Amino acid sequence: MNLRECYAAAAADYDDVMRRFMSENRVDRFLTMFLRDGSFELLCSAMDAGDYQDAFRAVHTIKGISMNLSLNALRDACIELTENLRAGTPDDRTQPCFDRVREEYHRTRAAIRSHLN
Repeated sequence: MNLRECYAAAAADYDDVMRRFMSENRVDRFLTMFLRDGSFELLCSAMDAGDYQDAFRAVHTIKGISMNLSLNALRDACIELTENLRAGTPDDRTQPCFDRVREEYHRTRAAIRSHLN
C-alpha cells in the first residue's frame, strides 16, 4: 500500500500532510513514531481506571499528533472525546466518544502498518 492509499484507508488528508512535510519519507518517519507512541495505551488504562484527568491528557496528545499528521478521522474523534473529558466528569457520551477514538485509532494504525510493511 502506498502512502496515498494509506491515507485514504485512514480517512486522512494526504495532500495536506504533503504540503506541510513535503516528503513521503519524512511522513513515513513520523508515522513510524506514531506507531511507537504510548498515548493510546495510557488513554485505555486511564479510562479503565476512571482517571479522567490522565485520559484527557492522553487523548489531547493523540489529538495533537493526529492533527500534525493530517489523520483527520482520528483527529475528529479525539476532539470529541477531549471536549467531553475537559470538565473532568464523565457523562453518557464519554464511553461512545472513547469507543469512536478506539475504532479510529485501530483503523489508522492498521492502515499505517499496511503501508510501512
